[in-house]
Amino acid sequence: GTTVPGFTLNGTSPGPLITVTQGELLEVRLRNENITDGTTLHWHGLEVPNGVDGVAGVTQDAVLPGEDYVYRFVPTHAGTFWYHSHQVSDPQVTGGLLGPLVVLPASGPTTDAELTAVIHTYAGRRTLNAQLHHPAAPGSSVRIRMINTDPGPMPVWVAGADYRVLAIDGRDLTGPTPVRERGLTLTAGARADLEVIVPEGGARVQVPGAGIVVGEGGPEGTPVPADRVDLLSYGTPAPLGFDPEHAARVFDYRIGRRFGLLDGRPGLWWTINGRIYPDVPMFMVREGEIVRMRISNDSGDVHPMHLHGHHITVLSRDGVPATGSPWHVDSLNVEDGETYEVAFVADNPGVWMDHCHNLRHAREGLMTHLMYDGITTPFLMSRHTGNRPE
Repeated sequence: GTTVPGFTLNGTSPGPLITVTQGELLEVRLRNENITDGTTLHWHGLEVPNGVDGVAGVTQDAVLPGEDYVYRFVPTHAGTFWYHSHQVSDPQVTGGLLGPLVVLPASGPTTDAELTAVIHTYAGRRTLNAQLHHPAAPGSSVRIRMINTDPGPMPVWVAGADYRVLAIDGRDLTGPTPVRERGLTLTAGARADLEVIVPEGGARVQVPGAGIVVGEGGPEGTPVPADRVDLLSYGTPAPLGFDPEHAARVFDYRIGRRFGLLDGRPGLWWTINGRIYPDVPMFMVREGEIVRMRISNDSGDVHPMHLHGHHITVLSRDGVPATGSPWHVDSLNVEDGETYEVAFVADNPGVWMDHCHNLRHAREGLMTHLMYDGITTPFLMSRHTGNRPE
């Protein structure tokens, strides 16, 4: 019942659910009707070829009013993803220029039913873009695909039933076990696939301020559980597919804050390894290398760090090694005072953004790039051809 200014895709916000089967060719034509600053679509979490990553000033020019742009790629991993603008991204994403994308497994569904729920806050009101009552027979299994498009971490939980965490950021977990009366922290940009076996009285999937009833009835809203699922130890171990001990590159990624000049503006800005954007380190790799990073946060705030075009594997947090299912993410919640050891294989050549997905933090300098040796970009950051911060 409230009207707010914002952005739409096909007349709605969030935009339409895009569903494609793993291995199929997906083509999306973006037409900018009237967004003055231009816009793009970035395929958050999908390991697409660099040329369709949708980052103005890095992989393309912004699409100006009256212009079209075609994205075409084949999703190789099944999972839950989303798309959003990557031009003037703080106001455009906050204002609703986003939508869900689901890649279905080629082998078929693993639950009886599923629904996709986009978490987004419009003008201070948190919403879930999903059917608020999902009928389901007792005993049936339902996959709930939760997508956090807001700028900070969000607790997600289920009232009235156990649940299992099937996947994080579009990557399946091995050996997920039932969880009850515990929440799951879903950082900005992250996704979680939850499985609920519907009880006789129904269940309710919740975030603060909103919820979805699954089955008949379901309990009223319940408070946020004090306990959290710790993905460092959740599930069962499995091979990583690479050996982090044989890393060819080892980087420090120290997040801090200090006074200085950002694009000539004085202020208190976020830093990477003590330096202020754009004078920040460029992480250089070669295709096929194993890369390790030590991500530490001493900035006074939480940062949801997002690497484009890759998934990183969490090796440890604050010196405690990962002992559960391999934890592969593209959006990592790094609390103030935390240190993560992560690793990945450099197997997707290009120039890739690596930034905080609190997009206000990104426009305040918390972004850098991962660049493969021998790769360049012809695109420049300017009013209509760059990833303008504001």
